[in-house]
Amino acid sequence: MIEKREFYIDGTWVAPLEPQDCPVIDPSTEEVCAVISLGSEADTDRAVAAAKAAFPAWAATDPAQRRKVVEGILEQYYLRKEEMAQAISLEMGAPIDMSRDDQAECLPWHLKNFLKAFDQMEWIRPLGPHAPDTMIALEPIGVVGLITPWNWPMNQVTLKVIPALLAGCTCVLKPSEEAPLSSMLFAEFCHDAGVPPGVFNLVNGDGAGVGTRLSSHPDVEMISFTGSTRAGRAISKAAAETLKRVTLELGGKGANLVFADADARAVERGVRHMMNNSGQSCNAPSRMLVERSFYDRAVEIAAEVANGIKVGPASEPGRHIGPVVNKRQWEQIQAYIQKGIDEGARLVAGGLGLPEGMNKGFYVRPTVFADVKPGMTIEREEIFGPVLCMMPFDSEEEAVRIANDTPYGLTNYVQSADGARRNRLARQLRAGMVEMNGKSRGAGAPFGGVKASGRAREGGVWGIEEFLEVKAISGWDVAAE
Repeated sequence: MIEKREFYIDGTWVAPLEPQDCPVIDPSTEEVCAVISLGSEADTDRAVAAAKAAFPAWAATDPAQRRKVVEGILEQYYLRKEEMAQAISLEMGAPIDMSRDDQAECLPWHLKNFLKAFDQMEWIRPLGPHAPDTMIALEPIGVVGLITPWNWPMNQVTLKVIPALLAGCTCVLKPSEEAPLSSMLFAEFCHDAGVPPGVFNLVNGDGAGVGTRLSSHPDVEMISFTGSTRAGRAISKAAAETLKRVTLELGGKGANLVFADADARAVERGVRHMMNNSGQSCNAPSRMLVERSFYDRAVEIAAEVANGIKVGPASEPGRHIGPVVNKRQWEQIQAYIQKGIDEGARLVAGGLGLPEGMNKGFYVRPTVFADVKPGMTIEREEIFGPVLCMMPFDSEEEAVRIANDTPYGLTNYVQSADGARRNRLARQLRAGMVEMNGKSRGAGAPFGGVKASGRAREGGVWGIEEFLEVKAISGWDVAAE
């Protein structure tokens, strides 16, 4: 069993001031795989103080030097990437092959994209030819609190820590207490890469403790949070008193519009995307809207695909989905499946209980409901498990109306051979992202949503700009340059 009872503060590992043990559960076995300490308000204050003390020097560091330090983090990842994959797989249940290929690899993918964007930044530039002595300067916002989730742990840590460091901010990271091991390994990367003391700090804890203290701390200038919409509202309220910047990347209930002229693999692609990571992705295409003339066949395909998806332990190699993260999550998903049955949706794959042959572990059967109606609980609420809702539509206008009739607005999807239709729908769908015909966003494209999905824009130049203030300077002496 792993024991991680220290926090990374001011460039070194330190014992908590008020130790409180917290078990980390392996969701594949339901057994304790590690023990960490939860931080207190005093531990959080200590980390913020270290970040505050380090900020002036780090903010004044030449951008090229900040870039070099971040490159060092990437070098450390390549030296220890198997450790990272193993940590993620153990703590949150991602199958080891998926952890190696997708989960852990989020770090180099996003980091490299940030470096490309960083090289294009103009830290001080003229306003325009009409005002030659007015300059626009981009400056780091200050100490930032970063609160990350368990479902894609290194994805979110990278999307927050790396742009904060490049921008010249100092930070305190609170990873999810459900999946802290990968973040503690990341802290080792930062230390070995030579990140100066106090620039990056890590304090484990829960939302009510460390999360609330970071959100309300007067010396924290910004909170960047990824997690549930409920928690995002609480963080916004806690942060309001100190008027800090708050960026939120929250839940989703993505609509996948499948037209009769979609390519032959559109339905299968949508089902597999939904089931990936055991459905624990905020951008999952959880509502499949299908043109009525193709609907019955689409339901058959979806059921066949879902029934063919294997479920197994995270430690086993192969193409399967693992468990969901914990018992609470498992029970919540089961309650949603029961609600779908009770409200009259047609269960065509999966269903209640553990998959056949399993009696331990938080495994969920890949589940598909057909004939879901707008307003049903499973159509409205984010389930965060491998549960797909299917419903027919008769016209493009009806599809848009159903897709947009949700509190959320993170990612929507369109499957059609008609380019003009795709372009039209891309502008009509209310979401921060629209992906069509299986095309992923380009490198450095922003990730974020609207409405109850929050309004963060993470990744690329937008991700760096979130950590910067804009300063207008008039009377600049151009001749002195």
